[in-house]
Amino acid sequence: MAIAANKEELAAQLKGRDFLELLDYTPEEIRYLLDLAIELKRKQKAGEVYQPLKGKTLGMIFEKSSTRTRVSFEVGMFQLGGHALFLSKNDIQMGRGEPIRDTAQVMSRYLDGMIIRTFGHRNVVELARNSTIPVINALSDQSHPCQVMADYQTALEKKGRLEGLKVAYIGDGNNMAHSLMIGAGKLGMHFASASPEGYDPDPEIVKLTKEIASETGSRIDILRDPREAIENADIVYTDVWASMGFEEEQKQREKAFANYQVNEALAKYAKSDYLFMHCLPAHRGEEVSEGVIDGPHSVIFDEAENRLHAQKAIMAAIM
Repeated sequence: MAIAANKEELAAQLKGRDFLELLDYTPEEIRYLLDLAIELKRKQKAGEVYQPLKGKTLGMIFEKSSTRTRVSFEVGMFQLGGHALFLSKNDIQMGRGEPIRDTAQVMSRYLDGMIIRTFGHRNVVELARNSTIPVINALSDQSHPCQVMADYQTALEKKGRLEGLKVAYIGDGNNMAHSLMIGAGKLGMHFASASPEGYDPDPEIVKLTKEIASETGSRIDILRDPREAIENADIVYTDVWASMGFEEEQKQREKAFANYQVNEALAKYAKSDYLFMHCLPAHRGEEVSEGVIDGPHSVIFDEAENRLHAQKAIMAAIM
């Protein structure tokens, strides 16, 4: 893929932008952010101080609990020289019925940027629409773009390239499947998912991504058979069978996904040097076997670490 050489132009066009989903970003912009994440990681490992957000404040609205998202954003903002303010739904009036548009306008007077981790994607969109500061989607029911930036940063570091790699996603066609698929389409990667009937990715998102793929040389396959999806995969990805908010469906989903566990037998169909990825937290013995997630192909903790660096790149670029 040809990436625009003028980094100054890319940097200028990212300032002040929201980061809601990867559909909003060009392949060149996504690759710029990935390269920036790798550079910021290098600086941090080398002990170089880099504080472009000194004196700036990030508001973090959490309607869903989190480990990696909260810690990585707080630490990342600190390393960039700024301050992060944690706001749970019990801490702000939005949790008591204040309209999101009012919260957005008030917070815009106090802060330099906001993240939101929420259930409904419409909340992310409404917050951004009514804010005058950049808003970052830290997870919604539709997408999880920050996680995917960390995932593809990890793949780039491990494989040295992204274009032409095959990503196999086995499991629930949820927000992770959507963002992985969109990112793959944008970056010229091949994507194949396998889900049981009734749990496929959103057909509208699939349609949009296939249109993108036709321009980037990518291929998007939505399949039923996990062995067909995982065949010759460079990256094997899975997620919990019952995401947060679907706990009451746990038993039903265990039955539906019984043949969709990523285990040693299934992984044999992937390439011999495949990477195993998971956004965490994971349920060993359910969606993935211990032998795979704790085995030599697993890069789950590299992904988790890269949440810090990928999000720092996003914040530094747009704030």
